[in-house]
Amino acid sequence: MDKHEIKLPLPRSGTLTLRPVTSADDQFLLSVYHSTRADELSQAEWQEGQEQLFVKWQFDLQRREYDTRFPDADYFMILIDDSPAGRIWIGRDAEQIRLLDIALRPEFQNRGAGTLLLRRLIDEARRVGKPLRHMVFVLNNDAHRFYERLGFVVIEDLGAYKHMEWRMSEPSAVADG
Repeated sequence: MDKHEIKLPLPRSGTLTLRPVTSADDQFLLSVYHSTRADELSQAEWQEGQEQLFVKWQFDLQRREYDTRFPDADYFMILIDDSPAGRIWIGRDAEQIRLLDIALRPEFQNRGAGTLLLRRLIDEARRVGKPLRHMVFVLNNDAHRFYERLGFVVIEDLGAYKHMEWRMSEPSAVADG
């Protein structure tokens, strides 16, 4: 995927647009990040304003980590029918394509957007001959099943996260005979 705006038809109806993130997107991106942590954050009791500060701190740490590991990463807004719907972060290096993060607001889920975006990354991985990797939170069973349906396998269990990978299957060796 390049850094320009990309428009794609969704499988059932509508249009998915990817466009590079701008500073004007910060509040929306923070709200998407917060929505991905809602179940986890509801476990704690927060003083007024603490939860928002914590989420902002975590969001900033995550972005700095990605920027350090993948300085040329692509950061895209996902729009569905021109409405902000989510985000996708993609890193690349000599060994891999790394899906750093993908998140859709709940009201935009189950419309085929995630599958469409992952299939595009799988096609890229196939074209360049690199594995496509992603970390999945161990308690996120829906995500785990989603990636397995697309051909990802767990390559490492890291406690709180499962390191998953899609790779092109090796061509079968033909026996000499």
